[in-house]
Amino acid sequence: MNYNESICIIEALLFASGEPISLDRLSEASGIEPETVVKLIDKLERKYNVSDSAIRVLRLENSYQLSTREEYAPYIKRAMENKRQARLSPAALEVLAVVAYNQPVTKAFVEQVRGTDSSGVINTLVERELLYEAGRLELPGRPITYKTTDNFLRCFKLESLAQLPSLPDEDGQLNLNEIGTLQQDGDFIPDDSFEE
Repeated sequence: MNYNESICIIEALLFASGEPISLDRLSEASGIEPETVVKLIDKLERKYNVSDSAIRVLRLENSYQLSTREEYAPYIKRAMENKRQARLSPAALEVLAVVAYNQPVTKAFVEQVRGTDSSGVINTLVERELLYEAGRLELPGRPITYKTTDNFLRCFKLESLAQLPSLPDEDGQLNLNEIGTLQQDGDFIPDDSFEE
C-alpha cells in the first residue's frame, strides 16, 4: 500500500469510529506500525489545517478522533438542537473534579471529600460516559473504582489529565486561568490556548 492510501485508511478509521480510537487499535486495524500511524495522523492534521477544513484531529491521551472545529459549533448546535443534553450540575462538576484529580477513586472516597451522598451523581456521570468503572479494590466489599473517560477529556478540551489546572496553593486559590473558567450555569469556557 502506498503513502496516500495509508493516510486514507487512517482517515477512514477515524471517521467511521465516531469516538476516540486508540493508537494500538488504529495500528491493528490498518496493519500499519504505530510509529507510522502517528506520522500519518500528523500529515492528516496538516492537510486539514492547510485546506482550512472544518474538520480536525483531536488527540486524547493515546487515542485520536475526528472532530469539527470550534468555530462551527453554533451551526452544529442548531442542527442538533433536539439532541442537546442537559448541562452538568455543580454537584456533577464537583464529583468530576474529585475523580479527575485523584483517580482511580471509590464512591466512598468521593463522598468523604464532598461530605454528601454521591451515588446518583456518579451513576449519571457513568451514563453520560464522563466516568467509567475502572475495576474493584481488593478490600472488604470489593468497592468499585472510577476514572474519567476520553469523553471527559473531549468535553473539557483536554488532551490529557496533565492539562488540568493545578490544585490550590497554600492560600487556597485555584488558578482556573490555566485552562478556562466555569460559568455559574455549568458551561465550560476555554481560554485562548485552545483556539486554532
